[in-house]
Amino acid sequence: MLRRAVESTQYTSYAFTQVLDDHGVLASIGSVGDAYDNALAESFVDSFKTELIADRVWKTRTQLELAIVEYVGWFNTVRLHEALADRPPMEFENETLINDGPRQPAAPALTHG
Repeated sequence: MLRRAVESTQYTSYAFTQVLDDHGVLASIGSVGDAYDNALAESFVDSFKTELIADRVWKTRTQLELAIVEYVGWFNTVRLHEALADRPPMEFENETLINDGPRQPAAPALTHG
């Protein structure tokens, strides 16, 4: 049974990676054995479940879909974020763009020799 689960996970990982490649999407993958690339997603999912999903029932799929769209809108534009000096993410991003200008890719490091 465990072998089947591992094979299924490996297949799913391959299929997912292939879909990303087909659409030109670069995956955020950490090194083997760490979960740092997953921490932000897990934090969001935990907040999402706690603040929107827990203890609620929707009568239709459409009601749930609208609730999700509203939550994501609130999460990105209104929610105060402690790490951003209690400002919403969108406000912080707009302020950063105004003050710092558009982000430029980092220049490659110069090497000697």
